[in-house]
Amino acid sequence: MPHIDLVVVADILGIIAFALSGFLVGVRNNLDLLGIIISASLTALGGGVVRDVILDRTPFAFNEYYPAITVITTISVAFAFRLYRREQIERQWLFVISDTIGLVAFSITGALLAIGAGFNFFGVIILSFLTAIGGGVLRDILINQVPAVLVSDFYGSIALIVSILLLIFSALMGLSTLTVASVALIAIALRLLAYLKGWHLPTLKTDHP
Repeated sequence: MPHIDLVVVADILGIIAFALSGFLVGVRNNLDLLGIIISASLTALGGGVVRDVILDRTPFAFNEYYPAITVITTISVAFAFRLYRREQIERQWLFVISDTIGLVAFSITGALLAIGAGFNFFGVIILSFLTAIGGGVLRDILINQVPAVLVSDFYGSIALIVSILLLIFSALMGLSTLTVASVALIAIALRLLAYLKGWHLPTLKTDHP
C-alpha cells in the first residue's frame, strides 16, 4: 500500500474548505464569475503565497499542481451541486471539521517553516497566523468588508495557540512527528469545542450618547 502524506491530505482538505468558503462569500456578495473564482482562490491559496513570499521562496501554489486543481475542482462541484443555494452550509459539521483540519494544518506548516528559518518568537506566530488566515483576510479586503477573523469566533486564536505550543515544544524537547501530531490533535479538539460551545473573544463596547 503506497505511503500517504498526511500533511498533503490535510492541506487538500483545508484548500477545499477554504475554496468553498471563498466561493460562498463571492456568491453572497453578488460577484461575477471571475470575482467568485478570485475570491475562492485567494481564500484557499493566499495565505500560503504570503508565507512563501516572506520566506523568500517561490510560492508552493506555483510549483505544485494539486492546489490549483483542488480549487478548480471545488468550484466546479459547488456550481454543479448548487451548494450556494443551501442555507448555512458553513455550519454543517462536515464543512466545520474539514475547515478545522485545514486551519490547523496551515497553522502548523507556517510555524514549522518559520522555526526552520530561524525566526524569533513573534516571527513564528505571525507567519503561522498569516498562513492560516491570510487568504481570508485578503479576500475580505478585496470585497471591502472587515476581515471575518477580526469579528468572528475563536477561529484566529487557534493559529496563535498552535504556534506558541510548537515554540514551547521546540525549546523544551525538540520537534518530532509525535509532538507535532499532539499539537494538531489539541488544536483540532479545541477548535471543535470552541465551535460547539460558541466561544468568542471579548469585545469592547462604546457608550453611545
